Amino acid sequence: MPNPQMKGKAAVLVAGSWGTALAYVLACNHYEVTMWTRTEAQAKEISTQHHNEKYLPNRVLPPNITATTNMQQALSGAELTLFAAPSSAMRQVAKQAASHVEAGSIVVHATKGFEPETLKRMSVVLSEELGRAQSEIAVISGPSHAEEVILKLPTTVVVAAEQEEVAEKAQEAFMNSSFRVYTNNDVVGIEVAGALKNIIALAAGLINGLQLGDNAKAALLTRGLAEISRLGVAMGASPLTFIGLAGVGDLVVTATSQHSRNWRAGYMLADGTPLNVVLERMGMVVEGVKTTRAAFQLAAQYGIEMPITEQLYEVLFNDQPLDRAIEVLMGRTKTNEMNN
Repeated sequence: MPNPQMKGKAAVLVAGSWGTALAYVLACNHYEVTMWTRTEAQAKEISTQHHNEKYLPNRVLPPNITATTNMQQALSGAELTLFAAPSSAMRQVAKQAASHVEAGSIVVHATKGFEPETLKRMSVVLSEELGRAQSEIAVISGPSHAEEVILKLPTTVVVAAEQEEVAEKAQEAFMNSSFRVYTNNDVVGIEVAGALKNIIALAAGLINGLQLGDNAKAALLTRGLAEISRLGVAMGASPLTFIGLAGVGDLVVTATSQHSRNWRAGYMLADGTPLNVVLERMGMVVEGVKTTRAAFQLAAQYGIEMPITEQLYEVLFNDQPLDRAIEVLMGRTKTNEMNN
């Protein structure tokens, strides 16, 4: 029997750190939240012990968050469906969910990456698999470490959808006194910014690991933002998006904090640890690695110059020494800052 104190039901797919943190926000906003996970052990841990130790250790989840491995059960009656799967798994999860998503459910995604094989944005993937217009799908993004969200530390994000009504409904669902949500209609810009900042966060971790100093990091963030906006605008985004929460806001928080798994991966790479070993030690998806490959390909496709991305690509996938990458970046042809 429905609990009259609850607003309604929300479904969250899947139960990683960010999905769990957003499930926590929804639960605090009086939603009955059902998370979908592939493993019975994780579903049992969340439902009966109210923990998700692998992804958010030592944090207690409220009793109105439960989990299941049954997709139909997770989505039945959900007024809001949140997709938080890794970019490489989004299509598979959406395909499984497609026949169970309620017709009137608001669909939101919180994934920062491109589909590796097709280079498509996540809203495009969801549209294709769910049979919904892209204008009906929202994205939530911005400077938001899961570890801080679940502690109710002040966090401000943006939710974007082409249809203003969709963005406003998602805003209403997530916003509370510690989690402020703005709306936007630039879905392309929000998705591109959220994906590409992970590349710069990887490079920032490398800079810290190599002890190259604050000057180098400041230059990286500034020129990195120029690369992000250059590609984003070419793909149809508004340049203003990149000076907002999903742009410079998310870039700063991801590239300057040890909470960031992309930063941590870069830091570990700095001492010569092979990429496959770093990823194994992380134990969680490091979106910036696959996004570096995707952005390298997108830059070629759109004819966009992205020197930082190019050199990180060479380091990650072609075994280029770090000192050579730095030498190439510092030795580039003289140019005007505003032009390149």
